Amino acid sequence: MPEMSKKSASFEDNMQRLETIVKSLEGGEISLEESMKLFEEGIALADLCNKTLTEAELKVSRLSGVTENGPVIEEIDEDELF
Repeated sequence: MPEMSKKSASFEDNMQRLETIVKSLEGGEISLEESMKLFEEGIALADLCNKTLTEAELKVSRLSGVTENGPVIEEIDEDELF
């Protein structure tokens, strides 16, 4: 999947593609070269999905005003996360 497509795809689409990649790799029916390409794509998708989840968690924390450590007192600097 081209880099631009991953960024514009929804979280659910990216997760579905990641699941397809995992099944292909677990199936063992593909060549080593294709396995490596899929592995690289899977790592990129996993990273993107993780970042999406982290951003969503940050938004929920800000909206609810509460984190696992108690009420949010200061704004969280998103630049510190990545």
